[in-house]
Amino acid sequence: MKKTFLCTLLLALAGGEPMTVNAQTSLTPDVLKTLEASYTGTPAEKAIRNAISNVGIQKMAVNQENAGAKDKNFSIEVKNTGITDQASSGRCWLFTGLNVLRGRAMKKLGTKDFVLSQCYLFFFDQLEKSNLFLQGIIDTRKEAIDSEIVRWLFQHPLSDGGTYTGVADLATKYGVVPADVMPETYVSNSTSEFCGHLKRKLREFGITLREKSEAGMSEKQLQALKVEQLQTIYRLLVMAYGVPPKTFTWKDKSYTPIDFFRTYCIDEGEDLNKDYVMLMNDPSRPYNKVYEIDFDRHVYDGHNWLYVNLPIEELEHIAIASLKDSCQMYFSCDVGKFLDRSTGFADIRNYDYGSLLGTTFGMNKKQRIQTFDSGSTHAMTLMAVDLDGEGKAKKWKVENSWGASSGANGYILMTEEWFREYMFRVVVKRKYCPDSVLELLKQKPVRLPAWDPMFSEED
Repeated sequence: MKKTFLCTLLLALAGGEPMTVNAQTSLTPDVLKTLEASYTGTPAEKAIRNAISNVGIQKMAVNQENAGAKDKNFSIEVKNTGITDQASSGRCWLFTGLNVLRGRAMKKLGTKDFVLSQCYLFFFDQLEKSNLFLQGIIDTRKEAIDSEIVRWLFQHPLSDGGTYTGVADLATKYGVVPADVMPETYVSNSTSEFCGHLKRKLREFGITLREKSEAGMSEKQLQALKVEQLQTIYRLLVMAYGVPPKTFTWKDKSYTPIDFFRTYCIDEGEDLNKDYVMLMNDPSRPYNKVYEIDFDRHVYDGHNWLYVNLPIEELEHIAIASLKDSCQMYFSCDVGKFLDRSTGFADIRNYDYGSLLGTTFGMNKKQRIQTFDSGSTHAMTLMAVDLDGEGKAKKWKVENSWGASSGANGYILMTEEWFREYMFRVVVKRKYCPDSVLELLKQKPVRLPAWDPMFSEED
């Protein structure tokens, strides 16, 4: 059967007896006629078509029935630490993590006006990611260049996106400094161009490492060569972001970045990795399982992204417990879906695309994940929840990093329905998790590949 089919196919390709293609496999003239008949050009269709072509789909899809005044009151709200602006960069993960830490620092410092330097920690993020890539190339040097892992490495040598584990590992290793000690630069506020040059250089270095390995260079020699390559990377980072301080004076007192971090940003003995748990709501995978994402870390000797997948009801219960104790959280979601950027409200009823376009969009959260239609894209600071009489959430509020003029004075407010459909993860202190969740952490994690589409970095 297979042999006959292959012979027929080869004959057709060679110019022999022509292949017949039925209407189910190709857009024949008859099929096109059927498709053309689906648009009749009624006055209503013409009006919609004219409006969309001149105004755009989103503006035309605004649901006026849902455009009234919104309730901005919250029954539980952690005191605001002020709005920051990541500008034209993909550093939402860093801004979010540092916003949580600076809130704690502000309490200890007794000040209402304080910001940690994003530029300082981003310098080391880019240096560590460069080392992670180059060492990854050394570790996989025996693999074929078109193997999945090597292809992935060269496709993603580094980026300005990231996750909570990056904040935890980088702050623990390098400390933090106030913003005025290492201020933002033009490049840190607009990372794309420089990041492109850095990736090109890293790919060049990666190819060199593979070629030297093929020529017989030992692993020890390759690592020495890698250090030489990183000297170039370090110099480029200095030109873009400045020289990271080893010591600094702030308010007439001398600190190292590590001293400042330990003094003002964490409690004595606190560990930003061991004392915190990342919770995920991913209905496309089994709940009550622990997952680890291979190669999803910022620091080579740091922590891969590890999380517990929970039903949304249980995740919400833990998040509410944290907010009741005045503890903000690292939070991420698919921010662009049904968000009214002008008002800062995220509501699945904001836009009625179905009525405008004369069709339906019926996938659930699980299906959207499985078909690449939805995933976590942005990190923010979860700071408030509004509860009903039974203690269940009605809406949520996050501190964003798009500047004070964005959304609701720099904040985004989310309905409970939107939260359940488009939020993905939250990082909480272990003490807010029930014993049943902590027991899950004793499992051997399910290892997922670095290229799993659900786990792209947040920007």
